[in-house]
Amino acid sequence: MRIVFMGTPEFAVPSLRALCENGYDVVGVFTQPDRPKGRGNKMTMSPVKEYALSRDIPVFQPQRIRRDGVEDLKTLAPDLCVTAAFGQILSQEILDIPPMGNINVHASLLPRHRGSAPINWAILQGDKEAGVTTMMMDRGIDTGDMLLKSATAIQPGETAGELTIRLSRMGAALLLETLRALESGTLERIPQDESRMTYDPMLDKQMGVIDWTVTATDIVNRIHGLNPWPGCSTAWQGGRLKLLRAAVAEGAGLPGEILAADAKSGLSIACGEGAVSVTMLQAPGGKPMNAKDYLRGHPMAVGTVLKEEEV
Repeated sequence: MRIVFMGTPEFAVPSLRALCENGYDVVGVFTQPDRPKGRGNKMTMSPVKEYALSRDIPVFQPQRIRRDGVEDLKTLAPDLCVTAAFGQILSQEILDIPPMGNINVHASLLPRHRGSAPINWAILQGDKEAGVTTMMMDRGIDTGDMLLKSATAIQPGETAGELTIRLSRMGAALLLETLRALESGTLERIPQDESRMTYDPMLDKQMGVIDWTVTATDIVNRIHGLNPWPGCSTAWQGGRLKLLRAAVAEGAGLPGEILAADAKSGLSIACGEGAVSVTMLQAPGGKPMNAKDYLRGHPMAVGTVLKEEEV
């Protein structure tokens, strides 16, 4: 079975690795073009490209696969395409090329959390569990028939970055299980229940600006759901204080009011309902630190009200 793999970020690498290490014939990889990254804007290849090159797999990086990648895909003549967080929408022309179809590894328990950031939104919305679904792709956004699912509890305080690592490994295992069922003829297609569908928008940097008037639970979910990107922050001394980890705490005050700030109690801030204990933070120009350690050398006055600004 000739397989073409389509994926871009670190989440997709375990699925590609699983295919290669279990004897599947990966004849080509499609991934996003190299992008400038870091302070020096150095052109950087995607994690999927790095792994594919290490396995001497041909790599294709069309700006728009439905415009620039059709002929390359036809030339590869895949029996099956596998996608995982590719980042581009496939046209019907592309979907029709592999005779066995296109299987996608999607990081949610469909039909919940369709869209490009399902892991983040599971945490943002306070879900108790997350998971991975393999599905047959169609022209819609995550609307195709489901194949197999694997669920896991979201751990207290787990960030989107940490959950992504766990789900990427689960996705790789589920992909192998899906392909074995496909090969044995036992794979069933299950239509999605549209009445239970949710679709989440893309993330943007403005989402990371803390609104202290909402509940403590909402703020904690936001801090963890947007870690590592785009991250959450609040205005502080003319810069941005990044909030990396937090927990719901007891206390009340004006939204944004610092209720405690010392090396023993840590940093506690009032919200519209309840309070948040910030456990990890990053000051402007600094490194991530335990909040109690930061407060040993950087006092913050109790009673100060953090007033948010546009970034």
